[in-house]
Amino acid sequence: MSTTPTYFEDVSLMVTHYNRSQSLERLLSEMKRVNCQFKEIVVSDDGSKQEHLDYIAQLKNNYDFKLVTTPKNKGLGNNLNKGQDAVETPYTLYIQEDFILLNNFASNLANGLALLKEHPDFDMVRFYAYNKYPYLKKCRDGFSEMLFKWWYPGLDKFAYYSDHPHLRRTTFPEKFGRYREGVSGDKTEFAMMMSFLKNKGKAFFYDAHKSALEQVNSAEEPSTMHRNRWRNSDNFFIRNLRTIYRYFNCYSGLFFRKF
Repeated sequence: MSTTPTYFEDVSLMVTHYNRSQSLERLLSEMKRVNCQFKEIVVSDDGSKQEHLDYIAQLKNNYDFKLVTTPKNKGLGNNLNKGQDAVETPYTLYIQEDFILLNNFASNLANGLALLKEHPDFDMVRFYAYNKYPYLKKCRDGFSEMLFKWWYPGLDKFAYYSDHPHLRRTTFPEKFGRYREGVSGDKTEFAMMMSFLKNKGKAFFYDAHKSALEQVNSAEEPSTMHRNRWRNSDNFFIRNLRTIYRYFNCYSGLFFRKF
């Protein structure tokens, strides 16, 4: 690993945070370890408990970041919107606080940024996903262009946009709108996914999608995203009903509903 810092003067790191201040510290520490530096770091907090806010105040002694807060929890959409509003550079790297950067991240980010600069018609570069996107066209440096057609088989094609770590133009809201507020995190992400598709967004995908970052949820600070039994059940009938609902939800969203 190079000891020479990689400085991204036209990129801001935006981190969303909620009640996981030690996870935030780990992310910021790992950022230093892999020698990745940004013009600015924006931490957008979603009304965390006072003990976490106090801990974040201590972190500011060791890390230079801008903290954007709210007096009460307003959900993922609001947290993303106010964080993006605070960014002052042309590009935004969005990462949730429960991720860490791996040794090759800085070089991959540099390559992804170069792709966005070379292709002004592209809107974002995705670095992480639970599953590899099913329809890709090889590009370079380990990246592929994501392809979407409504007639492609399966539902995984709809996961074109994701809230997982990605680099995007800071003008993103001007093309795709602001994140939906006052609804669950899943509905916020779904609405942006549909807006991205309807407005013909274009994205690159890092093929080795689990080798640049790692998601870490500790017992002390577990995930704050909770899903109901309907989404998690392995019951045969519920699984099939869920699949039917997803087909209806995705295609009706793409063709008939506004986002």
